[in-house]
Amino acid sequence: MYLGIEIGGTKLQLGIGAGDGSALVAFERAGVDRTRGAGEILRNIERIALRLIAEHPVKAAGCGFGGPVDPARGRIVKSHHVEGWNDFPLAKWCGDTLGLPLALGNDADVAGLAEACFGAARGATPVLYVTVGTGIGGGLIVDRAIYRGHGTGAIELGHLRPGLLAAEPTETVESLAAGWAIAAAAQDRLTLPAAHHIDALKAGLRGRTPENVRQRLIEVEDEAAPHERDLLERADGRMERLSAKMVAEAAAGGNQIARDIFRHAVQALGWAIAQTVTLTAPEVVVIGGGVSLAGEELFFAPLRQEAARYVFPPLADSFRIVPAQLGEEVVIHGALALAASAAPAVTAPASPAPRGPRPAGSR
Repeated sequence: MYLGIEIGGTKLQLGIGAGDGSALVAFERAGVDRTRGAGEILRNIERIALRLIAEHPVKAAGCGFGGPVDPARGRIVKSHHVEGWNDFPLAKWCGDTLGLPLALGNDADVAGLAEACFGAARGATPVLYVTVGTGIGGGLIVDRAIYRGHGTGAIELGHLRPGLLAAEPTETVESLAAGWAIAAAAQDRLTLPAAHHIDALKAGLRGRTPENVRQRLIEVEDEAAPHERDLLERADGRMERLSAKMVAEAAAGGNQIARDIFRHAVQALGWAIAQTVTLTAPEVVVIGGGVSLAGEELFFAPLRQEAARYVFPPLADSFRIVPAQLGEEVVIHGALALAASAAPAVTAPASPAPRGPRPAGSR
């Protein structure tokens, strides 16, 4: 048996299993309080893992981490969501604290490994995995192994810059299509409707006389008002509470503003997938993450259309885009598979005497 660990920006999950895709024999989940940093997450891992290890014969551990990692050295590079992870030696910590060797991977890579081995792309190669949630991550699985490139990661399609004018590091596909970006676009629409009204004005303007312009502005405001009210009501009148899930539900219910926001997000994501397919030529593209739960009509059907529009034409019919199958346990299954495949080669755990460096706030 192996221990699988998922460390994300909003959740922590641990599971025990054989690493072959079979059902987990134990599974536990804990929330993540970002304000308490990496130290609190480590304390929760220690508390839960030591109990699971005492109950099950565990040989090694695998971990999928929500951020860039250095698998060869067993170190976290950084987290984009939680403070305290910079250059943290997680494999050494695991050996010192849990008495287990650890195989480390990025969570999208590890989830992709699970879907390629046991899930939606079982038997296919190469497999491109994309997770669309709080952030956007990607992984490429070739012959049931993670492609890591040279360095700390590869296939980070969420950090592609969409076009030559996207000169800043923050101008990414993730800033257009991740869950937080969809929510921010809806909040922006409620805060600054004038610019959006101008777009609609241009689309329906009949002549450019002052009277026609005034009349069309009235029509546009009247058309948008019920959709704006609907979004605000879904957030109980507090715009800052709007989430991607609320926007998706509004879009599914026919809210035109929400549908426009989702269409733009899916277009950006489809463009990114097309660029990645053009470079890697996968057999299957598996999409997971909370935003993908918007479903076939709102998400997958338009995503396939956008990917086909932007991809290198000879590859347009060479790949399939399918939903992930393994649900919330996907990273755990991938981490277990990673541990199982690396078990003969992982470094033996260090002596528990020197506890090693810890993030601020840990024991």
